[in-house]
Amino acid sequence: MKIAVVGATGLVGGEILKVLEERNFPVSELIPVASERSVGKQIEFKGKPYTVVSFDDAIAAKPAIAIFSAGGGTSLELAPKFAEAGIFVVDNSSAWRMDPTKKLVVPEINADTLTADDKIIANPNCSTIQMVVALKPLHDRYKAKRVVVSTYQSVTGTGKAAVDQLFAERKGDKDAKKVYPHPIDLNVLPHIDSFLDNGYTKEEMKMINETKKIMGDDSIKVTATTVRIPTIGGHSEAVNVEFEHDFDLNEVVELLSNAEGVIVQDDPKNYVYPMPLTAHGRDEVFVGRIRRDETQPNTLNMWIVADNLRKGAATNAVQIAEYLMKNKLVETAEPVA
Repeated sequence: MKIAVVGATGLVGGEILKVLEERNFPVSELIPVASERSVGKQIEFKGKPYTVVSFDDAIAAKPAIAIFSAGGGTSLELAPKFAEAGIFVVDNSSAWRMDPTKKLVVPEINADTLTADDKIIANPNCSTIQMVVALKPLHDRYKAKRVVVSTYQSVTGTGKAAVDQLFAERKGDKDAKKVYPHPIDLNVLPHIDSFLDNGYTKEEMKMINETKKIMGDDSIKVTATTVRIPTIGGHSEAVNVEFEHDFDLNEVVELLSNAEGVIVQDDPKNYVYPMPLTAHGRDEVFVGRIRRDETQPNTLNMWIVADNLRKGAATNAVQIAEYLMKNKLVETAEPVA
């Protein structure tokens, strides 16, 4: 299958290439795409060099699927052009997520809603993805009423310049180029994306609105506080869920253990719990610190960690492409087993 990666020279674009290779996605021809200033550069895929091409050349090459990670403005402008050419677009930006005509997909939850007509498919926010993967099996059993989530998010969610700022500050470079309004090393910023009139940030509202859309249930109340911390391995979340029905903790652990894409790490007596350091480079969502909230009925606490560049972005996008291929929604060059 001919695959385009739009934004191939960026942090997430590089991760998409890595995931395509690791998951042995049947790429017959790779088309790396980036902005004009990167056209002509070389990237490597499966040990071979590929030349970055322009958006127009990528459309002319007619890939079956284009995985976008090039920012919202680029997606709004170019995704429809790819779609008009019959190319499936899996978009990592926020551009299409809340568009009522577009599907917002986490494969473990709602890939079965996709059809051959869904030419632009939205990849959710990284923090939302990991939360709903753990929440969905519990919602199906106990019916989630209200979710309170506080996130602890890696600087990789901002991009390479933020990682550079962190390590420059760690070396004591006071003149380092700043992506954040304050130092990030040895600090915590309760500020991800821009602030809105209601006092929440865009990131917080993404989690609130996207959770309802992915779960297909507008009755779930969600409130979020999103925080940037000086880590690079992944995002962490403290999640408090109130259910309509009471639960048994052993059954909760069993449901999560059997959920697709979830690994339970919950043995605190032996210091076993999810951490960004151990989630780094992994595709699964890790859940631990599973315990009852003793202050009110039917309420559960969980700690959820995932690599935001992988399941939070690249892996989820590639999984969508895999679903399109496996379910014959997109034409392939060779028969798919």
